[in-house]
Amino acid sequence: MKRAILTFGLFLVAWPTMAADETKEFKGHDALVYSLAFSPDGKMLATAGFDNVVTLWNFTDRKEIRTLSGHTGPVYCVTFSKDGKMLASSSLDKTIRLWDPADGKSLRELKGHTDIVDSVAFSPDGKLLASGSADKSVRLWNPADGKEVKNLGTHGNHVYSVAFSPDGKTLASGGADAVIKLWDVAGQKELKTLKLPAGPVTSAVTGVLFTPNGEQLVSIGQDRFVRLWDVKTGMQVKEMGPTPDDLYGVAFSRDGKALATSGYAGYITQWDLAAGKKVTSRKLKAFGAYCVAFTPDGKAVVTGHDNHKCYVNTLSAP
Repeated sequence: MKRAILTFGLFLVAWPTMAADETKEFKGHDALVYSLAFSPDGKMLATAGFDNVVTLWNFTDRKEIRTLSGHTGPVYCVTFSKDGKMLASSSLDKTIRLWDPADGKSLRELKGHTDIVDSVAFSPDGKLLASGSADKSVRLWNPADGKEVKNLGTHGNHVYSVAFSPDGKTLASGGADAVIKLWDVAGQKELKTLKLPAGPVTSAVTGVLFTPNGEQLVSIGQDRFVRLWDVKTGMQVKEMGPTPDDLYGVAFSRDGKALATSGYAGYITQWDLAAGKKVTSRKLKAFGAYCVAFTPDGKAVVTGHDNHKCYVNTLSAP
């Protein structure tokens, strides 16, 4: 425990409070917005909807740049490569698509999963793409040619989330089996399994995210808790919650000093990992906050909702 507290000394900062500004909205989808991501330069926002499309926006003026069409089912995840030259999306149609965000052209389609592809993530160097699926598998792909590199293995149920460590050496996956698996990327094998504490109901891990230094892992789930894990030992070192609703979205600010989560009932919450507690929480007017991302300047978070819209929720000094 002492090690975790020392590691997270960077979180002992003056925290802003959260205030919803629902006049700042992105409206363009015809169904719920399930995923969103900023380009590395912060100028572009990508949103993924259950209307089968990915929409690219100019974040500054909230104007639509273009719509990326090609999926034949709801889009569950969207993410940029670290250099911003490629965008990946995954769908209920069992495929992953790679796009050139500069012109919106489809680069290639990745096939191999046999059920919903819930999550995709680029490695830091952009040479690999990881995916997690309802077919229970975790896979690695080569974005350059769209070929599958390795089916790493499986969970006991639906895989909801995948994330690379900052150095790209480790991949984490979270599943509906209440399990987090850590994978050796170079060795293409499982390292260890992290299990949620036993409870009256087995709860799904809906999101995983490495801390900026890569030594810890944050997980969220339908048990309404935020958990912090030591990557080296696989032990849980903190538990925060419960929250008022099932958690679906999790994000770090770019400087790594702030963590936010969003939930099904429309709550957005900030957390102090060093203190192991909630800093502030607010229920938005819009229901179903499935995804959350910090704006590039760290002064707001953007959330995607059931009502087909995304909102900019501003952060202000206490």
